[in-house]
Amino acid sequence: MGSEGEGWHKRHLNYPTEGSLEAQWKEDLNPSMFQKDKSRDFKLPVSPARRSVTAASYALVKAAIQRAQDRLSQDNFVPWKFHARNADFEPAANASRINIRNVTIQQQGIDSAAILKPLAGEINERYTLSITTAGSVAITAVSSIGILRALETFTQLFYRHSSNAGVYCPSAPVNIIDAPKFSYRGFNMDVARNWYPPSFILHTIDVLAWNKFNLLHLHVTDAQSWPLDIPALPLLSQKGAYRTGLSYSRQQLAGIQEYGMYRGVQVFLEIDMPGHTSSIALAYPDLITGYNVLPDWSTYAAEPPSGSLKLNSSAVYAFLQTLWEDLLPRVEPYSAYFHTGGDEVNANVYKLDETVRSNASTVLKPLLQAFIDFNHGYVRAAGMTPVVWEEMLLQRNLTLGQDVVVQAWQNDDAVAQIVARGHKAIGGNNNYWYLDCGRGSWVDPSFPFPSSLFLDYCSPLKNWRRIYSYDPLASVAPNATHLVLGAEVHMWSELTDPTNFD
Repeated sequence: MGSEGEGWHKRHLNYPTEGSLEAQWKEDLNPSMFQKDKSRDFKLPVSPARRSVTAASYALVKAAIQRAQDRLSQDNFVPWKFHARNADFEPAANASRINIRNVTIQQQGIDSAAILKPLAGEINERYTLSITTAGSVAITAVSSIGILRALETFTQLFYRHSSNAGVYCPSAPVNIIDAPKFSYRGFNMDVARNWYPPSFILHTIDVLAWNKFNLLHLHVTDAQSWPLDIPALPLLSQKGAYRTGLSYSRQQLAGIQEYGMYRGVQVFLEIDMPGHTSSIALAYPDLITGYNVLPDWSTYAAEPPSGSLKLNSSAVYAFLQTLWEDLLPRVEPYSAYFHTGGDEVNANVYKLDETVRSNASTVLKPLLQAFIDFNHGYVRAAGMTPVVWEEMLLQRNLTLGQDVVVQAWQNDDAVAQIVARGHKAIGGNNNYWYLDCGRGSWVDPSFPFPSSLFLDYCSPLKNWRRIYSYDPLASVAPNATHLVLGAEVHMWSELTDPTNFD
């Protein structure tokens, strides 16, 4: 997916006497206006998931150029809120203009084989962008992804004139040198607790690309629903989705991942386990222990409905083998990472598991170790890097491979503890970066109850000042900061859906 276009249309970015650039798009083709560096010989790809490196580079850049053209011709943002009341902030619609006469895009390096699905830090995203008052634009980058980031910045320098006379840039001359502070800039989107149509996920990828995020983590299954088609296990979505049609087919999933790939946003999946798996019981009840215990669900789970995969069951391992052999080869062409979850595992539920009958850590630890080793073996065999939530390392004290990335979510100390053990970490403190907070509790409290129980655990709503004050390195020793890849912003969906997501 993603438009590749036929080439650059002629564009005039006119410079009025006040010193603003104003752009209008014309329909006549003029390829010389946008020049690709002639030192690279690109060919159109056939399959975006299995293309050669040069063809991949060509496809990424060509699609980005077309999107930039479309943005400048279609967007209608008039920045009146950026200025004082009744300010005369625009160039006169009839002012004299200087046109943008050429736009040169130069890639100074050769993309690596990891360009389509890099691990954090494998791709140099640095770019330079200049716009002169004489009408010349130059973009340079080491990688094609850097060019994508530059083109996003380029389009964001222009505003629609309120008279609809075109778009203009008020900032010329422009000289930008830009590079990310963190190589991992992610967004975690919970698509299990509420349904998000594929088109909405594509919209979210667009927003992430505009803001130069580079990873979209889809939390795709949970206790509430299983909205992912697994052809080898068809009952999972047939019975586990909220209703027929509210699940992602293999074609839709591939389309979502490919759409992200074209925009420099790697889409990877999380199948959370062994907790948060009670939706599996709707299709395969014998695999789950403690399913939907009422009214005392909180003894066995972080939220209802309760239920976890049994820990010492040969049937569970057979199920997992079938799941991984179906799913992992399908997502591997698009993903360097695969998240196996591991958060909020409630020990008490295993007192109900006839294969365990204990909540003792001495009993559960070796079973959890075998469970995670089994799953990560499949992830590695598929050519991907495993990701887990912090509890597997910090609470359950499991032995994780050095390749495993550990995701923190509860506090800054967790990041410090993860890197102190030599693991790469992803931050994302819920006190700062949980965007769904402040909407209230969604579960019924016990009676009698104080009014505070109407609040959710991470209230209040995080405003922009709070969000931007977060530093993933705040508690990390200076000699360990290199192990912090970056962080993820989170949008959980107990009380969020497409109507209030944006």
